[in-house]
Amino acid sequence: MRTELREGARLFNEGRYWEAHEAWEAFWRTATGNERIYVQSLILLAAALHKRWVHGRLTRRNYEKALRYLSALPDEFDGVRLQVLAREVEEALEDCRVRPRLPLLPEHGDS
Repeated sequence: MRTELREGARLFNEGRYWEAHEAWEAFWRTATGNERIYVQSLILLAAALHKRWVHGRLTRRNYEKALRYLSALPDEFDGVRLQVLAREVEEALEDCRVRPRLPLLPEHGDS
């Protein structure tokens, strides 16, 4: 994953979805092409989870928007397994006991 996005990933994996959204937004503002689509997807997924757990509302609108963006990308992008992430977020929206994590692929040299 790009260095500029790792702080947001850490926050997301801690369940701090609003903070992850905010951390990714600065990069999103200047991103173009597939990188912009990718970060927009992450932001929308985080927003869906934030609304689910912080506001107690089951929301699918942000999730559905994220899926539309994700459909333009390959299954793996920037070291993230996007389809795995989308499935886990969908499960979490239905079951508040589920806490998805950003499924990062190992970096080169990691074991």
